[in-house]
Amino acid sequence: MRLFSSHRAPNPRRVRWVMAEKGIEDVEIVQVDIMVGDHKSPEYRARVGVPHVPALELDDGTTISESVAIGRYLEALYPEPNLFGVDAREQAIIEMWTRRCEFYLANPIMLNVRLTHPALAAIEAHQQPQVADYNRVAAERFMRTLDRHLADHEWIAEDRFTIADIVGAVGLDFARLVKYRPPEELTHLNRWLDACRARPAAKAGV
Repeated sequence: MRLFSSHRAPNPRRVRWVMAEKGIEDVEIVQVDIMVGDHKSPEYRARVGVPHVPALELDDGTTISESVAIGRYLEALYPEPNLFGVDAREQAIIEMWTRRCEFYLANPIMLNVRLTHPALAAIEAHQQPQVADYNRVAAERFMRTLDRHLADHEWIAEDRFTIADIVGAVGLDFARLVKYRPPEELTHLNRWLDACRARPAAKAGV
């Protein structure tokens, strides 16, 4: 298998983190330079179908894109440690929190970075500060929800680290490019984020 990744891009980092948690070392990493548009080349688009990273090319030539879908596939091959749920209940709860973290936290905070960081103007041609601010405010609204939830929970979805934690932590880590930190008063959120960052696998893909 080959993973088409891009250094420092957040979504490929999710997959690299999953691989690191599971000790997966037999996947070839192919770097795609999105800053010069490698992901938009005819060859890449023909393989993946969309100009996005990451993408996982299987041995039979099948290509899977979207980070969570790739993570699910890898979990089927390497089931331990479990990150996506061991039964129907866990799978549904983890999926619920993963989607919440992606839609309400990771996506808006990543958009804030893409729409404000000068270097990212190369891939975000029409940066709009007002849209960036709107997305930051939306992300912080969910951060407050998550802070209340984490007051009684060590991790986001279950009593162990899961893909929901990876999605949330990677989104917030990406915001460090613009020197963003979650509000200090969100003590439970910041405790959780520190715990995520302290995991050895957190270094994967950065």
